[in-house]
Amino acid sequence: MTARGDGHIMVAPEIERLDRTSLARLQLDRLRQTLDRAYACVPHYRAAFDAAKVRPDHLKSLADLARFPFTVKTDLRDNYPFGLFAVPRDQVVRLHASSGTTGKPTVVGYTARDIDTWAGVMARSLACAGVRPGDVVHNALGYGMFTGGLGFHYGAERLGCTVTPASGGQTERQIGLMRDFGAQVLVSTPSYALNLAEVAERMGVDLAASPLRVGLLGAEPWSETMRAELDRRLGFAAVDSYGLSEIIGPGVAMECHLRVGLHAWEDHFLFEVVDPQTLEPLPMGEEGELVVTTLTKEALPMVRYRTRDITRLDPEPCACGRTHLRILRVTGRDDDMLIIRGVNLYPSQMESVLVGFPGIAPQYQLVVARQGALDHLTVEVEALEPDSEDERGLLAARVRHHLKSQLGVSSEVIVRLPGELPRSEGKAVRVRDLRRG
Repeated sequence: MTARGDGHIMVAPEIERLDRTSLARLQLDRLRQTLDRAYACVPHYRAAFDAAKVRPDHLKSLADLARFPFTVKTDLRDNYPFGLFAVPRDQVVRLHASSGTTGKPTVVGYTARDIDTWAGVMARSLACAGVRPGDVVHNALGYGMFTGGLGFHYGAERLGCTVTPASGGQTERQIGLMRDFGAQVLVSTPSYALNLAEVAERMGVDLAASPLRVGLLGAEPWSETMRAELDRRLGFAAVDSYGLSEIIGPGVAMECHLRVGLHAWEDHFLFEVVDPQTLEPLPMGEEGELVVTTLTKEALPMVRYRTRDITRLDPEPCACGRTHLRILRVTGRDDDMLIIRGVNLYPSQMESVLVGFPGIAPQYQLVVARQGALDHLTVEVEALEPDSEDERGLLAARVRHHLKSQLGVSSEVIVRLPGELPRSEGKAVRVRDLRRG
C-alpha cells in the first residue's frame, strides 16, 4: 500500500479516489468472476442459483445481482465446517470461527492470497483513520479464533506500525504498557475503551495527556454520545470500524479523520441495502439492511450476504477526497431490536440517551423479561457517586422520565452503586434477555 503522510492525515491512494464509472466497471468484472467461482466450486451456491433459475452468465450489469439469492448465517452452519469453501481444503491457510454458543460455529477460511488481501484492506483502513507508519498501535482486540485481533495486527504491520498484541483482559497491565510504550493508537471495542478509561483514572494515569491520538473501535454498536465520552476521557479521536468475519473480518469499512461515515472498500466488496421485511432493494440513501457480496475472496466467496445490520449508504464523495460509498453508521441489528410494548428499540438508542445523563456513569445493562403477556424492560445504570438509597431512587425516577420522554419507552430503572455493573474485556453484554431459554 502506498500513501503519503501530511501531518496526521494520510492522502488517499488512487484506488480510493476512482470515479464511479471506473469503479463500477471494476466491480462488474470482479463480480462475474465471483459468481463463476461460487457456481462452479460450491455445491450450495449451484443449488441456490438453480433454484432461483439464475446463472452467472445472466449477470449483465450490477443491477442484475438483485436476481441472485441471498446468503445467510445459517447457510454457513448448515454447511459446517468446510461446505462453502470454493477451494480444496489444503489451499486454505487459515481458519477462524465464531464461538458457536447458539449452535454450530460459523467457520471462515482464507487462502494465502486472501490473507494478503485482508492485510491490504486493513492497512488501507488504518491509514484512512489517520494511523501513520511508525505509530505504536496497542491492539486490545481478542486474538485466536476471533478475526478482530489478527486482522488489525497484520494491517498495522503492513502499514509499518509497531504493534503491541495485548488482546483482552489484564486491564491494569495494559494501561501500564500503553503508558510505557507511548501508544498512539488504541484498537478495541468501544466498551473496553471505556473500561480502560475508568481503570486508568483509578490508577492515577491520565491517558488523555498521553500520546494517544486515535482510537479504532468496532465489533459492537455504539452511539455518538459514547464517542464524545471516549474522546473526552481518552483524549483521542474515536473512529468507527466495520467488518464481519463472514465477509473478511475487520477491514470492510473505516471512517476517515472527518468521521462522517465509514468508507466502504468497493473494489473488494459490493454493497446493497434492502428492506428487511420484503428483501427488495432500496434506493440509495434509504435506511435498511446492509447486504454485502465479496469481489476478491478465493476460499469463501459470499454472494449477497445478509448482515442484519441496519444502516444507509451515501454515494457522495467525502471531503477527504475518497469516492467510495460511505456507510452512515450502523444503528443496530434487526435481530437485536427490542420491541417493548409496541415500541421498537435498539440498544444503541438507549445508549445515546443514557450516556452523559447527569449523575450516572456511562455503564448500563438492559434486562428484558416477560410479565404476564407483556415484555418488561429494566434499565440498570450506575451512579457516579456512592449516594444513599433514597438519592439513587430519585435519580432512577429522573432517568425513567427521560427515557420515556426521549424514546417513548416505559421501563423500570435501577441505579446501582459505582462499580456494580460488569465491565467489558471484549464485547459488552448490553442486553440480558430473560425471555430466551
